[in-house]
Amino acid sequence: MKNKTRFLFIIELLLIYACSKDLPVIDSWDDNSYNLVSQNNQPVKFPDILKGKISVVGYIYTNCPSICPLTTNNMRLIQKKVKEDGIDNVEFITISFDPENDTPAALRDYARLRKLNLSNWIFLTGSKSTIDSLIKEVGVFAIKSDSTVLQNGKKIYNFVHTDRISLVDKNGRIRKNYQGSKINISEIVDDIKSLSN
Repeated sequence: MKNKTRFLFIIELLLIYACSKDLPVIDSWDDNSYNLVSQNNQPVKFPDILKGKISVVGYIYTNCPSICPLTTNNMRLIQKKVKEDGIDNVEFITISFDPENDTPAALRDYARLRKLNLSNWIFLTGSKSTIDSLIKEVGVFAIKSDSTVLQNGKKIYNFVHTDRISLVDKNGRIRKNYQGSKINISEIVDDIKSLSN
């Protein structure tokens, strides 16, 4: 009987520890401020926009044929699950690292074609130098690779880039990074819950 009681006590301690996990601060934008533009062509101060809300931040370019559509869809699934679970005060932010092509209109079309819920989701772009500085600060890499011009004049190009979604706390600090195209939806939703307590 003593062994059974001791075993149950250990299990209880493990459950308490597992449920009260603390996500360490792993990065931030070091109090730098970036002037960006939303898909609605509205000026946005970043990371000021993150303050006071838990944020899910993804990095994409709209001409991406593979990873970025998966990352965007995973953010949509996270948004849906957060809403189903009644978690408030969560903002979704997508930053394009291809500002030369991803104009506000291109970002707006990208969101519209995917029928995304923009009630708490914003797409951001800016000048190339601003975007390059912003993503470099948190270790997101995007390097333009080979391009091809089709007979109709359309240019096809790719980026070699970091596949990332970041979870950001209410103080604008990055608490966890995930592989955007293969993220475990339940894991990030649990992490969002832990930050909202």
